Amino acid sequence: MSIFIKNIKKLVNARQQSPASPLRGKEMETLPCLDGAWLLTEGDRIKAFGTMDGTAPETMSAMEDSADEVIDASGRMVFPSYCDSHTHLVYAGSREMEFMDKLRGLSYQEIARRGGGILNSVELLHNTPEDELLRQTLERAREIISLGTGAVEIKSGYGLTVEDEVKMLRVARRVGEETPLRVRTTFLGAHAVPARYKGDRKGYVDEIIRDIMPAVAAEGLADYVDIFVEEGFFTVEDAARIFEAAARYGMQPKVHANQMSCSGGVQVGVKYGAASVDHMEFAGDEEFRVLRDSGTIATLLPGATFFLDMDYPRAKDMLAADLPLAIATNYNPGSCPSGDMKFMMALAMIKMRLTPETVLNAATVNGAFAMGVGGDYGCIAVGKKASVFITRRIPSYEFVPYSFTSQLIENIILNGKKYN
Repeated sequence: MSIFIKNIKKLVNARQQSPASPLRGKEMETLPCLDGAWLLTEGDRIKAFGTMDGTAPETMSAMEDSADEVIDASGRMVFPSYCDSHTHLVYAGSREMEFMDKLRGLSYQEIARRGGGILNSVELLHNTPEDELLRQTLERAREIISLGTGAVEIKSGYGLTVEDEVKMLRVARRVGEETPLRVRTTFLGAHAVPARYKGDRKGYVDEIIRDIMPAVAAEGLADYVDIFVEEGFFTVEDAARIFEAAARYGMQPKVHANQMSCSGGVQVGVKYGAASVDHMEFAGDEEFRVLRDSGTIATLLPGATFFLDMDYPRAKDMLAADLPLAIATNYNPGSCPSGDMKFMMALAMIKMRLTPETVLNAATVNGAFAMGVGGDYGCIAVGKKASVFITRRIPSYEFVPYSFTSQLIENIILNGKKYN
């Protein structure tokens, strides 16, 4: 199967050489584009691209004649698919009543202490059969595809038992089998302390290491291991124990870090070679210094910051410190019931004063590296996966985050095949 897209108004994030590592600091301000372009796919890969006026007419005709499908993108732009590196896509039901509690003035921590929050989702998931859980998750998966996402990381963490954590991760893997999404999975058994271990956090960490993690590993269900390092949840010491155990199974760390306080999550993540440290609302100069000398990506989740009405991370200071930034949705039922990467980019621009170029790189190139698929996804380059979307007629790439509630996508190609 080959697709030839011609007369592209602008080919966005088109790179002659694919980045070998995440973009950092000022590098994130550069967004290479081609005006008046064409793009050729073959199989599931990008075979070639160039400009209409810079390519010999006979070459253009040959590509068009030999392609299985030709798309005329006149007036339209082509973007690489978004890479959403932090989601909790597998969950049951919804938690809109907690949204009402927030409006009445209760904090995230107060809702959790009353048995809401994560533990509410734990109960709902426990009572939902695997096939029904898959049905609900596939609805969300199709939704994010329609919004431009082509690669996604999916966490467990609403199970908190052997059976239910395995159930969640099986569903996440099935999403990657039943949709064209590239799915990476993360074991987040240390998301909250379950009710059966109330007052005994250490006992639950023991169970994670002794029972849950080996069961997950036995079925090869997780690429990463994550932990919510925060007051009232888990400690730096818990993270060290879990990461050391996970290393035996080849699971690279990620960390829910510094969402509500200076938790030490960044430091322990860097120490153990985390792929990313995510949230970062309470990160400061010390965290920036530690990250600058590491290979760990700072992943910002502006949708959760918005929904919880918190102060936003110091994103511009992070860039000034030469850090690599990614942007993800944190799609989940409690703190960000949205999988729209375009909205996340708009929030990052409005609330953190980032440029369109920076947020587009954060949502594509660096998002791909934050979940270990940077070799295949994140930009338009020869040899990359042919996962792109074609917009409607729009005036500029800046229009995408600017028009943050409009559906701007006309065609989606994932792994070299048209999705719609």
